[in-house]
Amino acid sequence: MSGTRRRVTIVGAAATSVVAGVALLPNWSAGAAVSDDPTVDARTRATFQRLADAVFTDRTNALVDGGRADADKPLTDGFSGDVALSSGTARTEDATRSALGQRKGKLAKAGETYRGASTTVTLNAVRVTGRTAKAEVTETTTLTYARTRGDAPKTTGFQARHELTFKADRQGDWRLTGIRDTDQGGLAVNTLSKPAPVKAATTADTMPNAPRAATTLNPAAAPKTGTTYDYKAMAAYAEKHWNAYNKGYPDFSGRGAGGDCTNFVSQSLKAGGWKHVPGYVYDYTRWFGNADIQSHSFIGVNEWSWFAQNSKRTKPLANVFQLDVGDVLQVDFDKDGSKDHTMIVTYRSGGVPYVTYHSNNTFRRSVASLVASYPNAYYYAYRT
Repeated sequence: MSGTRRRVTIVGAAATSVVAGVALLPNWSAGAAVSDDPTVDARTRATFQRLADAVFTDRTNALVDGGRADADKPLTDGFSGDVALSSGTARTEDATRSALGQRKGKLAKAGETYRGASTTVTLNAVRVTGRTAKAEVTETTTLTYARTRGDAPKTTGFQARHELTFKADRQGDWRLTGIRDTDQGGLAVNTLSKPAPVKAATTADTMPNAPRAATTLNPAAAPKTGTTYDYKAMAAYAEKHWNAYNKGYPDFSGRGAGGDCTNFVSQSLKAGGWKHVPGYVYDYTRWFGNADIQSHSFIGVNEWSWFAQNSKRTKPLANVFQLDVGDVLQVDFDKDGSKDHTMIVTYRSGGVPYVTYHSNNTFRRSVASLVASYPNAYYYAYRT
């Protein structure tokens, strides 16, 4: 998405994950703290992190064949006493894992299954106000595909940021009462959050309208024959910077009602030979971006689509499974005619394209996984 527009099996993961700067994290208090407010020391913060690790490991394992979702107890059941799930959050997580189990079935029907996964959580910060603590964490997950043929990718992975709310009871014990995804994209495969809609800056009715692409498997072949651009360079750039942002460009993650997805795709296209078209930043017939200034078409989901079609730099594809390396996929999650998310294809194998994107930072997610996870969305496929 764009910054200014609309934009597993590891049983001991909870015991081995990284706690970033645990001993250095301060407490912040709003207003005058009462004498019986509980303290959050280094040990408690470390337990916050381990519980967060258990929560997201349980979610990931719900997608894995033979994962702990098939076992009697989730990892979170091992927490009690000073830090644990609240009863309400425990019920919510049970429902979440059940829904992810259903998603696993849909993925399997689409030919995608996972045989293992690794999830670790880093604690970034803890803010304490009275008897409420907010923990900011980053989840890093890798999923291993169960069946791979030939040169198909062996794994896919993503990073996701979350905010966990803990509240202290009368005994000073902390209970996890809320979990919020803080990435605008919300496209991690183990989350059920609905991606936020992105609103276009200009009325879409007056702009070039891309045709929707079908999502049926095994469409007619659409081989990529163009030589104008370096598609391998596009993919190499995206896979280099999927979780290590290029400091030569602004980072729109966490800014406003959007994210960094289109900015990231534009950078990748530029790395493969797309040339700047200088001009007014609001003019969708212009396209340019660097550290200091970016056209709306460089960073905006819908504006990029308008530029791509008007400039003839892309052609529409009839089906998402016709996408090839260097092609672009966009999604309209709420089907309101305004596109919400932009991704670039960085790999293709066995008739399946794999996309890499920002917000959430994601590496080689199969298009089959996207379609199975969001079956009712509208998809738009662009041949570059």
